[in-house]
Amino acid sequence: MILRFILAVSVLTLCSCSSPKFKNPHIRIQTKIGNIEIELFGDKAPQTVTAILAYIDSGLYKDASFYRVLNMNNQPSDAPKAELIQGGLWNKIGIQRDLLPGIQHENTRQSGILHTNGVISLARQEPGTANTEFFICVGDQPGFDYGGENNSDGQGYAAFGKVVKGMDIVRRIYDMHEDDQYFDPPVPIFTIERL
Repeated sequence: MILRFILAVSVLTLCSCSSPKFKNPHIRIQTKIGNIEIELFGDKAPQTVTAILAYIDSGLYKDASFYRVLNMNNQPSDAPKAELIQGGLWNKIGIQRDLLPGIQHENTRQSGILHTNGVISLARQEPGTANTEFFICVGDQPGFDYGGENNSDGQGYAAFGKVVKGMDIVRRIYDMHEDDQYFDPPVPIFTIERL
């Protein structure tokens, strides 16, 4: 009887260890200021999430940074306003981002992920050119959605996840010293990892 009980507990333990911790993948951005945990929506933005997880798994984001901020005081008065922090490999020495392939653009009309407070999205020039650079919305940013006013081509940006822990860290980074939209100094990202 005791042997059956131990066997049953062992099987249950093994089963619980092999099941995923989360329904959707979670990642942790480890910064000098603190950690930010993000849930990724691979069911809604599969191309984007697959690419970002491949970058993370390859260690590409080791020693990256948050380097840019848009706030209500550092944008032209006649431009549509936005609030965000932007990070990635833009100023990482030895990385040639332009050699990485662009990720197929998954706009918000396709994904249904709107740019609300804490949503993470890909920075880009033209649709399909985004790769390693991302931003986190501070407050709701409908101008980044499909048809929004913050992008001249009307395609918006590719949102792919949302902060679930550490929005206080996002806001602390957002409030750091900047010069002409760039953090001075950049905020180190030690690494980004899967949870």
